Amino acid sequence: MYAVVKIGGNQYKVTPKDTLQVDHLAGNVGDTVKFPALLVADGDRVEVGKEAFTTEVVMKILSHLRGEKIDVHRFRAKSRTRRHVGFRASLTNLEVQSIGQPQAKPKKAKAVSSKTSHP
Repeated sequence: MYAVVKIGGNQYKVTPKDTLQVDHLAGNVGDTVKFPALLVADGDRVEVGKEAFTTEVVMKILSHLRGEKIDVHRFRAKSRTRRHVGFRASLTNLEVQSIGQPQAKPKKAKAVSSKTSHP
């Protein structure tokens, strides 16, 4: 069984117990986050769109970290112009806990009107 989820503008194919690294998400280490699935496949059964959107993918935040530094150097000859810019992305490690239907909320019983017609 696998699902495709959208996290931070990117789509990821995930299976239970997978770990993935995504752009920084708000939350503390150990918190669980839920994302709606865009596609769910289980054997011969494939759900896309509204059918899959009711399926939730539950993930646990494992850690927050910084990515590798990217150095950008700019040099213009004969003008004594040099520029250096560095960048490190903030990332979050996630572990997929489960892929499945959300728990259905119990439906409220409708109030039955006690109006009876008298002749």
